Amino acid sequence: MFSLTPAAIHLNNKERLRSCLGALIGIALTAGLTRLAVGANSSLPLLLAPMGASAVLLFAVPASPLSQPWSIIGGNLVSALVGVACVRAVGDSMVAATMAVPLAIAAMFYLRCVHPPSGAVALTAVLGGTTVHGLGYGFVLAPVGLNSVALLASALVYHRLTGHRYPHRAASGAAQVTERRTGFTRADLEEALAQHGEMLDVEAEDLQTLFNEVEIRAYRRHMENLFCADVMTTAARTVRPETTADAAWNLLREHQIKALPVIDDEQRVIGIVTQTDFVVHAHAHAHAQVSAGLPGTVRLRPRVLVRDIMSGEVKTAHLLQPISELVPMFASYGHHHLPVVDTANRLRGMVTQANLVAGLYQKSLDQMIARAA
Repeated sequence: MFSLTPAAIHLNNKERLRSCLGALIGIALTAGLTRLAVGANSSLPLLLAPMGASAVLLFAVPASPLSQPWSIIGGNLVSALVGVACVRAVGDSMVAATMAVPLAIAAMFYLRCVHPPSGAVALTAVLGGTTVHGLGYGFVLAPVGLNSVALLASALVYHRLTGHRYPHRAASGAAQVTERRTGFTRADLEEALAQHGEMLDVEAEDLQTLFNEVEIRAYRRHMENLFCADVMTTAARTVRPETTADAAWNLLREHQIKALPVIDDEQRVIGIVTQTDFVVHAHAHAHAQVSAGLPGTVRLRPRVLVRDIMSGEVKTAHLLQPISELVPMFASYGHHHLPVVDTANRLRGMVTQANLVAGLYQKSLDQMIARAA
């Protein structure tokens, strides 16, 4: 049974206004630039009706595969070419129109530049009247080519100026993150899309990103009211920038830990030093020996201080940050330990993978007990 209820549009009012304003500017610039290019007295159509539909895609749904630069340029040009060829080959305009649209779609599929408004471009080439017919294949370049390039240029500039990414590119690392966390690969996703049997207006990379975000939200729902302050280690070992590297290394070995937050006189986190930092900055002839699961000896240059080897850019967590937000950091991005800070960036503890697992286990156990009660 078909439903006539419109689907929900998940777009806030600010984005809706931005889309409308972009279309206004885009259409105005397209008409203006075309007039400058061909002259005000030209009999050439300055603005084709299909550009309105293209503007909807470029400014309202710029992330769609149908809105990307190659889609509008390739789709409009090849459809115009097909339309002109049909009207020149077939005398009857209705027959030519009937041929132009499916042939344009076939060409767009082949060239991977599907752009829905381009179907109207093909029809315009057939039904545009004597002025359009008189242009012959020149119709492909002007006004179709001019309009398409001008509208695309407007979209590129407008999205950049308003802080949006266009052309659309999926978030980097989505494939690796999804595979590590869920077990399915990009190939699995593409096979499922192929079996779906229909063209979906979304990139595979965007689907992977959505899966990641959905998983994080599911963690938040199941692990609500569990924060970093609940699972962190409060007795965190620390060093100062002026601490010697030898002293820091001995502290790591003594307490069987892998990282030390670096703090200033006000307990604010200004860096972190890890086992890896010691290895990287070790002297060329340094050697490491395994002892109790940790490297035994790393020889550094004389009088090396922590400030010389620490990482100044350190990821931190906040006391009231839900631990569900830490899951992707630990599971996907290689972090093993995060300093926990307060609103003044003062160190309050450390949270490790072990803390996270223990917290998740305890929360799950509490939920099981509550359900059984």
